[in-house]
Amino acid sequence: MQRTFVAKNEEIGTEWNREWFLVNADGKRLGRLASEIAVILQGKHKPIYTPHVDTGDYIVVINAERIALTGHKWDDKLYQRHSGYMGGLKEISYRRLIERRPTFPLREAVRRMLPKSKLGRRMLRKLKLYAGPNHPHAAQNPTELSL
Repeated sequence: MQRTFVAKNEEIGTEWNREWFLVNADGKRLGRLASEIAVILQGKHKPIYTPHVDTGDYIVVINAERIALTGHKWDDKLYQRHSGYMGGLKEISYRRLIERRPTFPLREAVRRMLPKSKLGRRMLRKLKLYAGPNHPHAAQNPTELSL
């Protein structure tokens, strides 16, 4: 009789068993790139994937400020936040947001595609975003990943 494999935290091992990937976001579409990054962070690309265990890998994204959008989204796409007080709704367009915080749109898109739990927050910590082409993770020898 065959049994279904279920990964356990002890079997996954330590952080040294995880791979590091490097993604160049220059010219990539925001949503498509975010969905592929979310799959790797969750570990769904591995045969040992288990929903309640973090089996994912690390991802380093460079050139996050050069992500492409289609159509009129540069001005029409709005990011909203609320202070909790009456009249506290703040809106900012994608164009203004990318000037102030260039890595925020990609981080937010990936965050919304991960589980809404402690596990999802742990997965998001494995995402390293950088606005320019330089990153401090050369010692981990990240594998170039073309998405």
